[in-house]
Parts: sequence; structure tokens; C-alpha cells
Amino acid sequence: MMVSLFYPLFFVSVLCMNSFSGVQGKKWKGEGTTQNLESIFIGRCYDYIRTVNPAVGEKNCSQIWEAFKNAFINKNPCNILPKDYELFINLTFHTIPPNKSLFWENNQLLVSSFAGRGLRYMSLSDTLFGFVGNLLNWCGQENSPGLDYESCPTAMECENNAVDSFWRMTSIIYAQHSSGVIQVLLNGSAEGGAYPQTGFFADYEIPNLQKDKISQVLIWVVDDIEGPDLDSCGTNSVKILENRLETLGYDVTCTDNYKSVMFLLCLDNPDHSKCAFASSAPAAQRGPISSDRGGSWNKLMFVSFAVFLFRFALVY
Repeated sequence: MMVSLFYPLFFVSVLCMNSFSGVQGKKWKGEGTTQNLESIFIGRCYDYIRTVNPAVGEKNCSQIWEAFKNAFINKNPCNILPKDYELFINLTFHTIPPNKSLFWENNQLLVSSFAGRGLRYMSLSDTLFGFVGNLLNWCGQENSPGLDYESCPTAMECENNAVDSFWRMTSIIYAQHSSGVIQVLLNGSAEGGAYPQTGFFADYEIPNLQKDKISQVLIWVVDDIEGPDLDSCGTNSVKILENRLETLGYDVTCTDNYKSVMFLLCLDNPDHSKCAFASSAPAAQRGPISSDRGGSWNKLMFVSFAVFLFRFALVY
């Protein structure tokens, strides 16, 4: 009898333990922490201060990592606030050159290519405080010193997650310290509009721009090479953005399919109809170059030889 009673009790205990474990090990809908996060983070920090932008001066990358990690470790993954990253910001902060700020929505990879790691412009991900976290994911676990590599909460599950709060904080700092002429690169093919009225640019960057530091705002609306033209300067959501900035007192200029950005897009799509930049060039410039050069060279040789003979006749 004792043996027969043991097995039912055993299975009930196992079921209860599994159920309890499932509650304790609740999985989020988002992807987990990027593998090797610490190594990537510290490596990026040294890469930035040594090769990308040595002008920022010496930074303690290990200390920066600890400040970053402590912002969300041992805390409820849905209760991480932007202010939790204040020490991290203090340790990574550096000036943003005037006229170099590049804001954006819906075209992160294009912006990264166009900015050229800070050589042309300095987008948020080209600052040290943005560079170390770019395209990474992370979260901790409440009452645990470890990182959660299995899953992290999405913005739909909770607004105050570790990643979104990080980008809110860095966006605020980036906007506050932008100056001179600032650039805004928008995707004219984005569904729902080039300028999302709810987003990091609308909610955290525009409100934190310093009016007395900004001389002009340049808006560039660029369509995807293979995408439709859904939004343009003076229409739809772009018009809403223009009106908002002008109401705030900014000098705003908007350009559709800004040529410099289009050149970059056309590097990967040189035969696309949108990339026919030379179609209006004079025929002489589009024609064979070798025959023209050959003809010019023959004429030059003939003239030089004639001058030589003339001088020879004068001497003798």
C-alpha cells in the first residue's frame, strides 16, 4: 500500500513543481540578451575611443560597462527608467560637433551608411553612448545578477523595458547637445508616413532641441529605391513635421530625394531608373572617351612637330 500511494503523490509533486517553475521562469515575447554582450560592449567602447573617434579622449570602458549593466541588473525588466542610465551617460558623454547631427526615422541602416561612422555626420549611433548599444538587445532579471539570454520584454509588453529606456535617455541627451544646422533623414516609402507622430524623434528629440543652438533644420525625404513614393515635402506627415518645427520657431527647408543620399542608394542599384543621374548630360560627355583622347593626342603631336620644324628652320 505504501508503494502504490507513493507514485501518485510523486507525480502530483512533479506537476506542481513544473507549474511553479513555469510561473517563475516566465518568458517574454522579445528576443533575449545578445550573446557575449559584455565582450561586444567593451570592445566597441575601445574601438570608438581608439579608432572611430579618438578626439573624445580617454574613457574607462570597464567602468562604463558596469554603469550600463547596473542600470537594469537585479531589477524588474519592466521597471527600468531612462534616469537609471544617468551614470552611464556621464561616463560616455562627449561633445557633438556643430552642423553634424543627423536625426532619422524608419531608415536606420541607410543613416548609418550615410553618416560614415561620424565622418560625414554624427547620428546618435555615431556617438560613444549610442555606438556601444547599437543593434544590441539586453535585459536582466529581478533579484538576479545575471542577464536573461532567453527572452526580454517588448515595448508592447511594457514601455519601461531596458532597451527602450536606454534609447530614450540617449535620444534626449543627443537632442539637447545638437547645434547649428541639423539634418533629418526620413523614409518617403514608409507605411504610415515618413514622420511618425509617436516615436523617438517626435517624443524625445524634438522636445529636447535647444532653440537658441539651432540655426536651421534640413529635412530630407528619400524614397526606397524599390519602394513607392508615399510621402513628400509639403504633404501628409512631412507637412505635419514642417508645421510643428516652424511653429516652434525653426528655419525649415525640405528636399525630396536628396541627391547625396540617392547616390549612396544607387551604389547598390546602379541600373535602376531612379539612378539615371547622367541622362541629361551632353552627348559628348557620354560618348566614347578613348577616340576623343586619341584625336586630341594626334593633333597635339602634329602641332608640336610643326613648331619644332619652324624653330629648326629659324636656327638654320
